[in-house]
Amino acid sequence: MSESEHRMIEILRILNKQNKPTGSKLIADELKDKGFNLGERAVRYHMQILDEKGYTEKMGYSGRQITNLGREKLEKGLIYDQVDFIYSKFEELIYLTDFNYMDKTGNVVVNTSTVYDEDSYNIIKDVFQSGLSVSPYININYVKNNSEIEIKTICGTTIDGILLNEGIASQPLYGGLLKIEDYEPIEFKELISYKKTSITPLDAFIAPKMTSVLDVINEGTGYIPANFRLIPSVGKDKTIEILNKLKNIGINGVISISDEGENTLGIPVTSGMVGIAIIGGITPFCAAQELGYDINIKIGEDLENFKNLSPIVENANTKLKESKVKHDSKIPFLLSKSWNLIQQVDFDVRKKTGNIISNVSYIPKDYLDNALNTMGEVYDANPKFINPFYKIIPHPSDEKKVGIATVCSLSIDGLLIKNGIMSTPKYGGLLELTEPPLFIDLISYTGSTVDPHNIFIAKNMTSITSNVEPTRLLASVKEIPFIARDYSVEFLDKLSKIGFSIHKIGKPRELVYNAKVDNYNFGIVAGSGLNTIAAIKEKNININVKAVEKLIPFEEMDKL
Repeated sequence: MSESEHRMIEILRILNKQNKPTGSKLIADELKDKGFNLGERAVRYHMQILDEKGYTEKMGYSGRQITNLGREKLEKGLIYDQVDFIYSKFEELIYLTDFNYMDKTGNVVVNTSTVYDEDSYNIIKDVFQSGLSVSPYININYVKNNSEIEIKTICGTTIDGILLNEGIASQPLYGGLLKIEDYEPIEFKELISYKKTSITPLDAFIAPKMTSVLDVINEGTGYIPANFRLIPSVGKDKTIEILNKLKNIGINGVISISDEGENTLGIPVTSGMVGIAIIGGITPFCAAQELGYDINIKIGEDLENFKNLSPIVENANTKLKESKVKHDSKIPFLLSKSWNLIQQVDFDVRKKTGNIISNVSYIPKDYLDNALNTMGEVYDANPKFINPFYKIIPHPSDEKKVGIATVCSLSIDGLLIKNGIMSTPKYGGLLELTEPPLFIDLISYTGSTVDPHNIFIAKNMTSITSNVEPTRLLASVKEIPFIARDYSVEFLDKLSKIGFSIHKIGKPRELVYNAKVDNYNFGIVAGSGLNTIAAIKEKNININVKAVEKLIPFEEMDKL
């Protein structure tokens, strides 16, 4: 992205945040705060270009505002920029937090969520009463003739900002799902790094059936969203002192603080550092979502003056205990788990025999015919983007279920490596079949414990069977050294003719369907074996989606 394009994207972000006609002076001031030294005249020049593209429109003397096309461009069109922006957004919010806990003045970071009925609001209130939140302080705004309730809650990022103001460098690392047993935090089940993702990590895990906040409240066992950060060990005593003062004024949410260099809740902590886990500020809303209520949850969106907040409940009482579990083992990240499988891929392109990596998803036998019909239909509709190979295998313990094995795209990495070409899985993404196709979301394989495609399926983000255009399906980005490009093109062409889904082979420094790879490398885009499984789920057929499961001989697979 050129410097000029970067400026225009930042202008769109400013207009989107303002959500009203805005003049060039305010935009120039905001840009200066972000490191862009542009005068009003230069801003007006860039905005004329945005007007011509239809991304902004002039509103008389009031200034300009972003159009729906501009919002679409901001959200979809520059996804390679968005994967860097997420982390920088939180760094910006941390810096701008100026809350003084001594006199309770200044700005805190808030999540802004919308609920649509009083019943869900009452459930959320009960969660606050249980203490499963960062703070009971909220701001309520009734909108659209009181048919919607907008609720701002304090985000755990506020604590990072407060620590920074006290000279303590807090580094957000992961957001994930934390396992609770008998009210005691045990370990993180899933994690996504804050870096190299277009989806805020906690947002990835707030899909239905992923959290079980109500089970934790009622039975003491379940999964809640939580964040993990590191601080220098020399700042631990001062941090604890600050956290105790925050707790006294109603800001808490701290789940665990490790000793120096001690693994905590399954996450490794490097020597000289201390790990801190904090409950997700959107946890109360997850409880209502678990019961099927429609809720729009937005994470770490804005700043709010603390004086505008008031407690939703008095004397909240958490049942969570201090975590006493000592972890010698570390939670395995996706690539760490996958490299050994990748190493064992031994498919012979000439003989068309040998092992590939498969995804195995389980389904009741009664639904199998409908599932296979759906798989066939989506392959017929999009043969270029759908891998046609599958195998029906027995369930390991339930005779009423069977597994549907499909070809995992990591098989392609294994085949390339087997043939002397280094291939590194970079992103799992959601690909929109526009012209040209574009990724609209990306999650890095590095720093994730879960296959990104599982996230997109769980959050119902695909549209493979829908008649609504455009189609959205799953694909992955792989990175290969440029020196190997000629041989790679030849080899990938052979794989494509066999039936492996190879969508795009990029050039050095080229965006591949809007995804960016490192310099001196090129990217390839491959289809996910979970596309047919996502299609089955779209048809509301009960299927337990699994990814990167086991090796299967390719010659034993059937073809749609």
